[in-house]
Amino acid sequence: MIQPTIPGWKAECIGDDISWMKIGPDGRLYAINPEAGFFGVAPGTSYNSNPVAMDTIKENIIFTNCALTDDGDVWWEGMDGEPPKHAIDWKGRDWFTGGKEPAAHPNARFTAPASQCPIICKDWEKPEGVPIDIFIFGGRRAGVVPLVNEAYDFDHGVFLGATASSETTAANIGAVGNLRRDPFAMQPFCGYNMGDYFQHWLDMGDKLGDKAPKIFYVNWFRKTADGRWLWPGFGENSRVLKWMCDRVEGKVDAVKTPIGLLPKKENLDLKGLSISATDMEELLKVDIDSWKKEIPDIEKHFAQFGDRLPVRLKKQLEELSKRLS
Repeated sequence: MIQPTIPGWKAECIGDDISWMKIGPDGRLYAINPEAGFFGVAPGTSYNSNPVAMDTIKENIIFTNCALTDDGDVWWEGMDGEPPKHAIDWKGRDWFTGGKEPAAHPNARFTAPASQCPIICKDWEKPEGVPIDIFIFGGRRAGVVPLVNEAYDFDHGVFLGATASSETTAANIGAVGNLRRDPFAMQPFCGYNMGDYFQHWLDMGDKLGDKAPKIFYVNWFRKTADGRWLWPGFGENSRVLKWMCDRVEGKVDAVKTPIGLLPKKENLDLKGLSISATDMEELLKVDIDSWKKEIPDIEKHFAQFGDRLPVRLKKQLEELSKRLS
């Protein structure tokens, strides 16, 4: 539900987090949204972080594990305005401002009809779907992984998705802050052997050939050593999306690095954004020693798939190791 900060740009919403994709008569990949609504994490959602979501959940909503205020409304941490002095927390207990425990569960949710979204695309229920030009994978890493990089080719893009990693949060079960490999963000949802899932992606790339979407990997969550966010995120992410579109249309070159293709600094549209040259340098930095330390963790991650791990992904790991040496 991004609101672009680049003049003249707008974003429309097709769906929440699920799509069904197939190859169309023209050989391109098309996707439909099989869902009727959105299922979003409530804590942290506000008019500051996601105004479109807030405008979507004004009525006809199911809230789960949120706090209940004395006037019969819902509340969660990070919502706009002052917190209520008293509420019933997600466990049904009295809660008062300043308490040690959160009033809403960190993974409290809202369920909303997609049709209520102010920026829902007119094609969101189009039976033939919409064409897909780009896949974007990502993780939540305070360091190591740059703001954005483009895969060399489709196989490399599958490798990026298969090795996606994040520091754990309340939304993905685990001790908060530990590094967790979550292939394609599908670990909790994949209903069959993940090695076969990887092979399916490779097979789709083979079928699509030169009409396969470009693949990118993003990390909006880089921090300085003292914990300051390097990238403002939210609507400013449109600046990175613009670079991706420029790459698809062949308008700009990229810098070849051992981990993928990165933007040239002059090709990221930063007009009107207050960000220092030092921070941008850090955001696009590829630290070879840090990436070498990623290799053993990826090897351990891949080992759990045994003989079901596609040979082509083993090759991608070997090639990454060579590029880093």
